[in-house]
Amino acid sequence: MLHVSELERLYDYNYWANKRMFGVIEQLTPEEFCQSVAGSYGSIRNTLVHVLSAEWGWLDRCGGPPRGPRLEPADYPTPKTLVTKWSWVEESMRKFLSGLSDADLSRPVEFSFSPEEKHSVPMGRLLQHAAVHGVHHRGQVALLLRTLGRIPGNFDLVIFDQESHQS
Repeated sequence: MLHVSELERLYDYNYWANKRMFGVIEQLTPEEFCQSVAGSYGSIRNTLVHVLSAEWGWLDRCGGPPRGPRLEPADYPTPKTLVTKWSWVEESMRKFLSGLSDADLSRPVEFSFSPEEKHSVPMGRLLQHAAVHGVHHRGQVALLLRTLGRIPGNFDLVIFDQESHQS
């Protein structure tokens, strides 16, 4: 059985890794941030807006603050605009997780990607998916940063664990 504390640790790691990555991304010019480089979403901005939109969307489906329609990359012309919104979503996710019990995580959440298909997945699994989805795309962004000549640094879980136990 999944526990809230495990999800909190996973999101602690995600937000720690994001902050490290944001430190590099905030050094990009708006042109570099939006430049089509490679990958499924083309630019660093588009990839990160996809991740942010998905994370907030899953949080919304689970009972957190409503997101509304999918986030649009054009609304985030600079790294700062994205980081500011992500800080709000992080705060919302942390608050949401802190209000859950382990039993809440088994509650089914219904969703669909299109009118024809309906899915039902336990809340804990959806929240776990959202975090892992972020890890996947953070790796893509690290490669895009390297393509632009930037060094993203190391944000592996083992480094997070080492740093967390030192403080």
